[in-house]
Parts: sequence; C-alpha cells; structure tokens
Amino acid sequence: MQGNEVTTSRMRRTVNDLVLAEMFLVQATIESASAIGEGVNELGKRISSSDESNESSWDSISSVLQRTAGEALEPYTTRFKYLRGLMDDESR
Repeated sequence: MQGNEVTTSRMRRTVNDLVLAEMFLVQATIESASAIGEGVNELGKRISSSDESNESSWDSISSVLQRTAGEALEPYTTRFKYLRGLMDDESR
C-alpha cells in the first residue's frame, strides 16, 4: 500500500512541475512576443528614417536587432533558471 502512495505522490509532483513549467512557458512566450513586436516597431522606424548609404544607420539597425534578440530570449532563460531552482529546492 505504501508503494502505491509513493508512486501517487511522485506522479502528483511530476504533474505539478509540468503545469508550472507550461505556465512559465506561456508567460515567457507572451513577453518574448511583446519584445519582438517592440523591436520590429523600432526597426521599422530606423529603416524608414535612415539613409541607405549611411554606414552608421546600418550599425544602428544591427544594434536594434541584437537588442531585440536578447530581449526576446531573456524571459525564457529567467523562467527556466527559476523553475530549475524550484525543482532543486523540492528535491532536497
């Protein structure tokens, strides 16, 4: 009987971890999409106001792309680290 309780407890904890991970994924996806949208907006403004022959405008566009990529990735890495910390705390 006790073996069944241990299995049920492990399954319950696994399902809880999965639900929490999915919630973090949804939150990160929403934040990432927002960062990408803002980056595309800024990129459009820079492209429409830049002179193609001006090298500094291309550096500016490159900077926007790099910053947008970082901002789009950050929500996933932050939440993954937090989730791993929670899972490590539970296993102790």
